[in-house]
Amino acid sequence: MPVPRLIIGNKNYSSWSLRPWLVMKQCGIRFDEQRIALYTDSAKQEILRHSPSGKVPVLEDGDLVIWDSLAICEYLAERHPDKGLWPADAAARSFARSVSAEMHSGFTELRTNMTMNCRGSFPGKGRTPGVAADIGRITEIWNECRRRFGADGPMLFGHFTIADAMYAPVVLRFITYAVETDPAATAYMRTIAALPALQEWCESACTETEILPQFERYS
Repeated sequence: MPVPRLIIGNKNYSSWSLRPWLVMKQCGIRFDEQRIALYTDSAKQEILRHSPSGKVPVLEDGDLVIWDSLAICEYLAERHPDKGLWPADAAARSFARSVSAEMHSGFTELRTNMTMNCRGSFPGKGRTPGVAADIGRITEIWNECRRRFGADGPMLFGHFTIADAMYAPVVLRFITYAVETDPAATAYMRTIAALPALQEWCESACTETEILPQFERYS
């Protein structure tokens, strides 16, 4: 039986591609991976052959096409209810969906000034007042999730969920830009950074040769 195919962008830079990729890898969901190097002359047309939005990631599962990171994750949660991609408890589940949606639609200062760059190391760069506010809100979210719902394990809701995948690129950003956090948030970051799937992604990112200037402003 054919397995789904996930079309992604450059692993060094594409935080949105990482999110559903990490869900599938972490949960042992079989899939084929197709990488399209972004911002080349042919990239847009190549992506449009798969994604009506012209953006990655996009999941192809038989005749179904699902684009947008969070939509793909929701689809995976429905297709694989045994993976527990949302918490079973209704209160925890609604909170997990809320913080995931907040990541999906917010933190534009952080995303603009501290772009994901797995190969880079830019301590202290990008710290605008807006970025500082985003960092404060993100650590607040992590700590509240852990305090209220994380008693059964080291993730935001105990076990791995979509919420962890949504914030994994932020963990990578905090590492790249050497963001100091409180002990609880730091412990969570270490847990996410140690995931074999995330380490696999970063190892692949470090083998890429493309350099995109818009993501290398501090180099």
